[in-house]
Amino acid sequence: MHIPATLVRGGTSKCWLFNQVDVPAGRGELEKLLVSAYGATDPVELDGVGGATPTTSKAAVVGASPEPGVDVDYLFAQVGIGTGSVEWTSNCGNCATGVALYAVAKGMVAITGDRTRVVMRNTNTGAVLEGLVDTTGGVVHHFGRETVPGTRAGGVAVGLTFRDPAGGTTGSLLPTGQAAQDLRVAAEPVRVSMVDAGAPVVLIDALGTGRTGAESLERMGADVPWLRTVRRAAAPLMGLLGPGEEPGDAVPKVGLVGPPAPYTTTLGEQIAAEDYDISVRMLSMNAPHPAIGLTSAVAVAAAGLVADSVVCRTTGGPTEERLRLGTPAGIVAVRCTDVADGLPRRVTVHRAARLLADARIYVPETGRTRAA
Repeated sequence: MHIPATLVRGGTSKCWLFNQVDVPAGRGELEKLLVSAYGATDPVELDGVGGATPTTSKAAVVGASPEPGVDVDYLFAQVGIGTGSVEWTSNCGNCATGVALYAVAKGMVAITGDRTRVVMRNTNTGAVLEGLVDTTGGVVHHFGRETVPGTRAGGVAVGLTFRDPAGGTTGSLLPTGQAAQDLRVAAEPVRVSMVDAGAPVVLIDALGTGRTGAESLERMGADVPWLRTVRRAAAPLMGLLGPGEEPGDAVPKVGLVGPPAPYTTTLGEQIAAEDYDISVRMLSMNAPHPAIGLTSAVAVAAAGLVADSVVCRTTGGPTEERLRLGTPAGIVAVRCTDVADGLPRRVTVHRAARLLADARIYVPETGRTRAA
């Protein structure tokens, strides 16, 4: 059988997007379809359309939203690589950037002049986001000059805003009630802030562990087993596990934060310490993220507003409206606005997206009853 799909680049991720009318409604059948289409039982995803990296083995199912004031709903899928499974508990801001452009291009949202606003709901987490898509001249653009750290390729400008991101998964910005605390990891205390904004995230005070927060991807790769141990220790404290459950690979997200330091990006660009405010190195599933996931960027920015958090202590005090994150790919600026009682109502990141292909994906039968 074959399934219509559109491949998009959103920020530094690639994501296959499916219209909800073309795929099974049941989560189990949808998972079987994606595993088969991506070749996800294979660690190189050779016999499928998966990209064999965490940032390119993603999918989303998009459809009109029944929610008043929301244009489209999207269900995000982080397709496993070599696992034959799909992770459903998280959101992806980079893919949401692509969803916004897709919704305009496919006529799900009417163009409104030079900028078109798309309100999206992530049904995995309930998060509501706005994508402000460049439609200069009142038309859809398939190419653009907007760039983001991590690639020199241009795309269509999309401003992505997370609405009321605090507590979306756990109900609180600080799920444990503490701005920072010592987490016991292999009998050693690790100073962390456990934050839920954009996604549940564990932010580690890098200097306290003999690290800098500006590590290379190679060094981060060596630290993956240790970082996974931190994730496993934090998950139950954040209320992310039920009795007897094992933590997954997607949440909580985990990474290091440290003071600014000069470094060279993955594209060979020289970054000075005075060019940004805080160093951040994150995992994506079980690999070093080549840049930073936008949900993680939101969490870092929100933590910067909290006195005594590891972010606040690293930056020398509660951060201002704009926080510049030094990532392996370069500097990502995050803007918090409408802050009330320390909680940002809106968190915005400027991104770029591009439609790469409309395709028919040929998939072995997965037990679907709908004729293709």
